[in-house]
Amino acid sequence: MKKLAAISVTAVAATTLFAATVAPAHAGPSWNTRVKCKQKDPDGRTIPTRFGNSELGWNHFSGPHNIKKCRAVDAAISGKVDKKDGNRLEYWADAINGGRHVRIIVVAQYSQRTADNRYDAGSGQKIGVITAYCKGMNRCPNWLNE
Repeated sequence: MKKLAAISVTAVAATTLFAATVAPAHAGPSWNTRVKCKQKDPDGRTIPTRFGNSELGWNHFSGPHNIKKCRAVDAAISGKVDKKDGNRLEYWADAINGGRHVRIIVVAQYSQRTADNRYDAGSGQKIGVITAYCKGMNRCPNWLNE
């Protein structure tokens, strides 16, 4: 009985070790794929803004770049693509409040995976907005969120 128990423990340990070493190499970082907002561009592409994490999506840009409303991101996406590099799309929008003006830049990945293959949105899904910011400043002005 002791030999059987020892063999079983060894087999379980070996199986656990083997399973850990053959885990998929493509497993990317954890990120929240739920959609916070989405907008269709003039070419018919629906671009989601996912909650994401600290590297991409809403959680990446909303706090650091002070964009707290979907309408700022949606306004840019509702216009034409201003810069395109493969599946990387860049949309620009101008926000004006009185005499104040800022340009909002929205960068989106219109594919199932990010360019570096670290993130996967799932079969038939698009990554969507990677980041959004106001050109020439670290944080967008508060009036953008009013």
